[in-house]
Amino acid sequence: MEDVFVPFIAITVLFLGLPWLVFHYITKWKTAATLTSGDEKLLDDMHDAARRLDDRLCTIERIMTAENPNWRQQCLPGRDDARRLLPDGE
Repeated sequence: MEDVFVPFIAITVLFLGLPWLVFHYITKWKTAATLTSGDEKLLDDMHDAARRLDDRLCTIERIMTAENPNWRQQCLPGRDDARRLLPDGE
Protein backbone atom coordinates (compact mmCIF):
# COMPACT_ATOMS: atom_id res chain seq x y z
CA MET A 1 0.00 0.00 0.00
CA GLU A 2 2.80 2.38 0.87
CA ASP A 3 4.47 1.64 -2.46
CA VAL A 4 1.49 3.20 -4.29
CA PHE A 5 0.67 5.98 -1.81
CA VAL A 6 4.05 7.81 -1.76
CA PRO A 7 4.46 8.09 -5.57
CA PHE A 8 0.82 9.22 -5.88
CA ILE A 9 1.38 12.03 -3.34
CA ALA A 10 4.67 13.04 -4.99
CA ILE A 11 3.09 13.22 -8.46
CA THR A 12 0.08 15.14 -7.11
CA VAL A 13 2.29 17.67 -5.37
CA LEU A 14 4.55 18.00 -8.40
CA PHE A 15 1.85 18.47 -11.04
CA LEU A 16 -0.92 20.18 -9.02
CA GLY A 17 0.52 21.74 -5.90
CA LEU A 18 3.67 23.32 -7.32
CA PRO A 19 2.01 25.02 -10.34
CA TRP A 20 -0.82 26.27 -8.09
CA LEU A 21 1.72 27.75 -5.68
CA VAL A 22 3.69 29.42 -8.49
CA PHE A 23 0.62 30.89 -10.20
CA HIS A 24 -0.84 32.00 -6.87
CA TYR A 25 2.21 34.11 -6.03
CA ILE A 26 2.55 35.40 -9.60
CA THR A 27 -0.97 36.83 -9.44
CA LYS A 28 -0.31 38.27 -5.96
CA TRP A 29 2.87 39.90 -7.28
CA LYS A 30 1.09 41.40 -10.30
CA THR A 31 -1.76 42.90 -8.29
CA ALA A 32 0.52 44.29 -5.56
CA ALA A 33 3.00 45.88 -7.99
CA THR A 34 0.53 48.34 -9.49
CA LEU A 35 -0.16 51.83 -8.20
CA THR A 36 -3.72 52.90 -7.75
CA SER A 37 -4.94 56.16 -9.24
CA GLY A 38 -5.04 57.64 -5.74
CA ASP A 39 -1.40 56.66 -5.20
CA GLU A 40 -0.39 58.25 -8.52
CA LYS A 41 -2.24 61.48 -7.66
CA LEU A 42 -0.60 61.61 -4.23
CA LEU A 43 2.81 61.03 -5.79
CA ASP A 44 2.24 63.81 -8.33
CA ASP A 45 1.08 66.18 -5.58
CA MET A 46 4.13 65.43 -3.47
CA HIS A 47 6.41 65.95 -6.47
CA ASP A 48 4.81 69.33 -7.20
CA ALA A 49 5.13 70.36 -3.54
CA ALA A 50 8.80 69.36 -3.49
CA ARG A 51 9.45 71.36 -6.67
CA ARG A 52 7.71 74.45 -5.20
CA LEU A 53 9.68 74.14 -1.96
CA ASP A 54 12.93 73.83 -3.90
CA ASP A 55 12.08 76.97 -5.88
CA ARG A 56 11.29 78.83 -2.65
CA LEU A 57 14.55 77.74 -1.08
CA CYS A 58 16.53 78.89 -4.14
CA THR A 59 14.75 82.26 -4.00
CA ILE A 60 15.53 82.67 -0.31
CA GLU A 61 19.19 81.76 -0.90
CA ARG A 62 19.42 84.30 -3.75
CA ILE A 63 17.92 87.02 -1.54
CA MET A 64 20.25 86.15 1.33
CA THR A 65 23.29 86.11 -0.97
CA ALA A 66 22.31 89.49 -2.46
CA GLU A 67 22.01 91.03 1.02
CA ASN A 68 25.08 89.37 2.53
CA PRO A 69 27.41 87.29 0.32
CA ASN A 70 29.03 85.64 3.37
CA TRP A 71 25.83 84.54 5.09
CA ARG A 72 26.65 80.86 4.72
CA GLN A 73 29.91 81.20 6.65
CA GLN A 74 28.16 83.24 9.35
CA CYS A 75 25.45 80.61 9.82
CA LEU A 76 27.91 77.77 10.33
CA PRO A 77 31.28 79.23 11.43
CA GLY A 78 33.14 75.89 11.64
CA ARG A 79 31.85 74.58 8.34
CA ASP A 80 34.32 73.44 5.70
CA ASP A 81 33.40 74.57 2.15
CA ALA A 82 35.08 71.48 0.68
CA ARG A 83 32.32 69.34 2.22
CA ARG A 84 29.54 71.14 0.34
CA LEU A 85 27.75 69.23 -2.40
CA LEU A 86 26.90 72.37 -4.38
CA PRO A 87 29.05 75.49 -4.58
CA ASP A 88 27.63 78.84 -3.47
CA GLY A 89 25.19 80.40 -5.89
CA GLU A 90 23.79 77.15 -7.30
